[in-house]
Amino acid sequence: MRRTIDWGEDAIVIIDQTALPADFRLLELRTVGELVDAVKRLAVRGAPALGAAGALGVALAARLGGDVRADAELIAHARPTAVNLEWGVERALRKLDQGPDAVLAEALALLTEDEELNKTASGHAAGIVRELCPGRPLRLLSHCNAGQLATVGWGSALGVVWHLHERGLVKEVLVDETRPLLQGARLTAWELAQANVPYRVQPDGAAAAAMARGMVDCVLVGADRIAANGDVANKIGTYGLAIAAKHHGVPFVVVAPSSTVDMTLASGAGIAIEERDARELTEHAGVPLTPPDARVFNPAFDVTPHDLITAVVTEHGRFAP
Repeated sequence: MRRTIDWGEDAIVIIDQTALPADFRLLELRTVGELVDAVKRLAVRGAPALGAAGALGVALAARLGGDVRADAELIAHARPTAVNLEWGVERALRKLDQGPDAVLAEALALLTEDEELNKTASGHAAGIVRELCPGRPLRLLSHCNAGQLATVGWGSALGVVWHLHERGLVKEVLVDETRPLLQGARLTAWELAQANVPYRVQPDGAAAAAMARGMVDCVLVGADRIAANGDVANKIGTYGLAIAAKHHGVPFVVVAPSSTVDMTLASGAGIAIEERDARELTEHAGVPLTPPDARVFNPAFDVTPHDLITAVVTEHGRFAP
């Protein structure tokens, strides 16, 4: 599969993740406004991919002229939780005084690094999973999407599955549907099908029951921000999944590039949690699902305390809080 996000003819080219799995289509983003809109409506998503979007957005702004630093601010704050977005913006901005070509070269270097770092991080994690669950093909559980679509290429947590599958060590992946936008059912299941990896989709609420029945050997998730003490922000539902895994003695492994680590935050208590539009819960395809006056709590992420996590793994190996 092509890169999730890349540079084309004077445009940022992304796989439109809102269209999958029904339609595989590419979008060309030719203005900063189009990029910000794509980030906000999750046409491009996943912390590492957002880092790439941040860097390419600055490159686009530099080529278009205008107030590049003001455009960079808009991009950096399009979504608040994933630290990679602002990190990518800041990295590209460091080359601004060298001109648009230097900014674009830095952004493209970031894209190449992302593919390499995620493959390395997931390789380290695959080795750790084999140590935790030796001697058998594995039943793995995933939440949200931490595959190639969440990165420039390869994937973070789902990258572990690719490594293990190459060795014939994956029996099945249980895919949480990931309410309310179904990134698991739409995106992770699609990636697994493309790779011919056996999988089943389940409701988010079935995960604890699957563990109780002995159907899960290890839980694999990505991250949007990791605090200095090892607390992890990830898609809403991750915290409850970690509690269930701890109760049932199931290893819980987080995989992310080191750009996701925010050493300025002592703990997860300092992580800003994005709240999404109420209509993601109250409507489906424009059809009302709730009474018209229903109030909504719709956080996009939650924070999992470090003491519920077996290992946080980056391209450097186990992260030491």
